[in-house]
Amino acid sequence: MDNPQINPMLKSALEFGPILGFFVAYLWLKDEVFAIGGTDYEGFIVVTAGFIPVFLASIGALWWLTGHLSRMQLVTAVLIVVFGGLSVWLNDERFFKIKPTLIYLLFGGLLGFGLMRGQSYLRVVMEGLMPLREEGWMILTKRVTGLFFGLALLNELVWRSMSTEVWVYFKTFGLTAAIFLFFIFQGGLFKRYGLEPEDE
Repeated sequence: MDNPQINPMLKSALEFGPILGFFVAYLWLKDEVFAIGGTDYEGFIVVTAGFIPVFLASIGALWWLTGHLSRMQLVTAVLIVVFGGLSVWLNDERFFKIKPTLIYLLFGGLLGFGLMRGQSYLRVVMEGLMPLREEGWMILTKRVTGLFFGLALLNELVWRSMSTEVWVYFKTFGLTAAIFLFFIFQGGLFKRYGLEPEDE
């Protein structure tokens, strides 16, 4: 049975709204300190605490509307709850900053494991969004694996060497732009290895 289709604008709002909301809230509260239960929490921690339920509500709405969540969404949700929760619980922003590193290492490692077995796990994750011949999937999987490991390293360099504000900009726009540009530059691969409708 096909998954129900929803308005693309609503889908994008549910997927990217929490991230943009986090960014806006951080800019608003970044210089504030909140005393809660006798402990001082910086704006970043407070915004992180608010981001977790908002993110869960957004993917809950996606699941309710489509009856489906991707594996990447589920794994991301778990890591956000765990590491966002640790940041709030321990009042330490480092846990939330390391979350993208772990996400990219996990996905890169899984794709690399599949490549070692001669399989493209990316083909399963992408769920038929990009019809490619098997050779094309293997090439793309190798490139995406390298991308994930590169982004993991880049996230580590940024959060360890730069300010929290720079990292928030990087997390909100830099990582997203890097992935977008990566797939833009795969146009030649899609053209060379793409399946025609009659080939599928």
